[in-house]
Amino acid sequence: MSVIAKTAEGVATGAREYLTFRLDQEEYGIDILKVQEIRGYEPPTRIANAPEFIKGVVNLRGTIVPIVDMRLKFNCAQAEYNSFTVVIILNLRNRVVGIVVDSVSDVMELPPEAVRPAPGIESAIDSGCILGLGSVGERMLILLDIEKLMSNVDMGLVAETE
Repeated sequence: MSVIAKTAEGVATGAREYLTFRLDQEEYGIDILKVQEIRGYEPPTRIANAPEFIKGVVNLRGTIVPIVDMRLKFNCAQAEYNSFTVVIILNLRNRVVGIVVDSVSDVMELPPEAVRPAPGIESAIDSGCILGLGSVGERMLILLDIEKLMSNVDMGLVAETE
């Protein structure tokens, strides 16, 4: 089946594609349409008085991009920078933001019936930013509304549109 036919079939069935990545022991998924590119980690230029989870900024082909370390934001036990550490460049409401993750896994298509509501528990992630839990075989993905997460007031990155 061609890529175009698969995409058309996915749209017809309501399936959505997610880029999956790891933070510590957890696997997350974000809407692939929000992803601009994936880059290797390079230390950003630090910004004075920025929250600890905002590592700084990088110049990406003339665009100044803030870099958020999701491992620090989500209170992961360790945030080790190694050859697997990557920055996912996101395009959110015409604002470009980078997020640091432990590694990128793959792109996964999930039909609506594979997504379950997230349980209402306290976590480092605002429950309104979790779309649900996706399951594929033995894998469990925490599906994030990355645009909503990055536009939270405590992030200070993306202005709300009127």
